[in-house]
Amino acid sequence: MALDEEAAENPRTGPNADAVSASEPDWSRERPEPGRYDPGKRLLAAIRGYQNARGPLAPIVRKLCVLRHRLWSAVTGCDLPLDARLGGGLVLPHALGIVLHPDAEVGPNCLLFQGVTIGTRDGLDGAPVLEGHVDVGAGAKILGPVRIGAHARIGANAVVLCDVPAGAIAVGIPARVREVRRAKSA
Repeated sequence: MALDEEAAENPRTGPNADAVSASEPDWSRERPEPGRYDPGKRLLAAIRGYQNARGPLAPIVRKLCVLRHRLWSAVTGCDLPLDARLGGGLVLPHALGIVLHPDAEVGPNCLLFQGVTIGTRDGLDGAPVLEGHVDVGAGAKILGPVRIGAHARIGANAVVLCDVPAGAIAVGIPARVREVRRAKSA
């Protein structure tokens, strides 16, 4: 099989890769490796354990997950609520100082670097919504009832106060859209 044929058949690398990765979570991105110090993945594991606890032992499992959440929140300095709306495949490579409003939504396969704040603005109702596969640079702030489109990238230290279209790159204070990537043609 030629490389081009193999890429066309593989949904992760083929011509429709953007559409697949934006909506289907890649859970392997969140899985902590045994014996490896990875506080971001451990924090997410505590949140997922709390959210997925079912059955007669759920109250006990949730209490243990709350303790794990508190430990990893203290280690990382992150403020991620236990009932946060997080899409699968979230990556926190340097999970330090990330703050997420309880009403904010993060889509599947997103990437949040250290110091990111996703919250509200004074006087405005609503929290940000990040669609699938959004990359947010270190120190960026996304504030207010804004929507960040799929496959958008937010630059380091940007302050986003308005919607960012899908595939766009937003940088600056306040953030402005600098480039919109075009969809790949088949």
